[in-house]
Amino acid sequence: MKLYNLAITLFVTAIMIAGCGNNKNQHTDEHNEKDNTDAIIFTKTQQGKTDFATEDVRTEPFGAIIRTSAQILPSQGDEKIVTAKANGIVIFSADYTVDGKAVNAGQDLFLIENNGLKDDNLSLRYAEAENEYNRTKKEYERKKDLAKDKIVSEVDLLKAQTEYQNAENVYNNFRKNFSGGKQVIASPISGFITKTLVRNGEYVTTGQSVLIISQNRNLFIKAELPPKYFSALNGITSANIRVMNTNKIYSLEELNGKILSFGKSADVNNPLIPVVFQVNNNVGLLSGSIVEMYIKTITNNHAITVSNESIIEEMGNYFVFVELTPETFEKRAISKGTTDGLRTEIKEGLSAGERIVSKGAILVKLSQSSEELDAHSGHAH
Repeated sequence: MKLYNLAITLFVTAIMIAGCGNNKNQHTDEHNEKDNTDAIIFTKTQQGKTDFATEDVRTEPFGAIIRTSAQILPSQGDEKIVTAKANGIVIFSADYTVDGKAVNAGQDLFLIENNGLKDDNLSLRYAEAENEYNRTKKEYERKKDLAKDKIVSEVDLLKAQTEYQNAENVYNNFRKNFSGGKQVIASPISGFITKTLVRNGEYVTTGQSVLIISQNRNLFIKAELPPKYFSALNGITSANIRVMNTNKIYSLEELNGKILSFGKSADVNNPLIPVVFQVNNNVGLLSGSIVEMYIKTITNNHAITVSNESIIEEMGNYFVFVELTPETFEKRAISKGTTDGLRTEIKEGLSAGERIVSKGAILVKLSQSSEELDAHSGHAH
């Protein structure tokens, strides 16, 4: 009987110990599950279907950024002003001589017609040029023959030759550009008509601007800065340019650009200091448009930075998604500093060596929202 009671006691004890062990495991699982409730799942399959990337948080040189607006301007040599070569009436060569039209070097742009004018008549000038050419040619040939017999000095011969060559140049210019009482004006370069300055049929005078043609290949970007930045201008290292209408951002290096000059003094009427950059227009920048610039200056300071695409804003607060595992992420609040348009300084919330979502952060956020919506799916209420 005693042995029987002992066996029963041992059996009950074993059951209790096993129950405690199961409860302990259950508590551990619940604890682990609780620890992972804030983790956001974004699977490799989801990542592969989107523009998704991660990057290591790094420390890099990050100095003062001068944020300002600037204007895109044509560079010298990239733009040509086509002028009238005589007084007369402008007649455009075709109806498509309008702003934005592409033209080729040597292509006829407009005519100058002045046969009905009393003064500076082209037909009369053409006839005078032809007569002068014929006269000087005969005189030069006559003196050249006389020079063989030493009847004419070399000085007289050289003078006759010069007069003949000058008259020939004038005559050839008329013959090339003059037809039927009209002077033909051709494009000096290939490019685009950026501005038409007169109307078809308008009277113009010699030297008056008629068209502006630009190649739109090399451009200036001009910013004007307050004098307080003057001491930093000599330390400009690069710049990022944000195009207003597309919000695309290009680095100065992408545009094969460089800083060209900056003002060394300020004017009373305009105290702003001009800063001019030169870039190659390989991305379709629009001359005359306004862009936003982030001018970078030399520095010895280092800071933790992340790409601007990695930062999410919610109700005035800023977050990034930190990678816990290749498929799980943690939403982390940050305090951000200045930006150069492409990267932003992080003052608090991240440490160098951590890994964050650099592209597709908004997709991870949407995945989090989806999980929150499905949290109670399948439960009856």
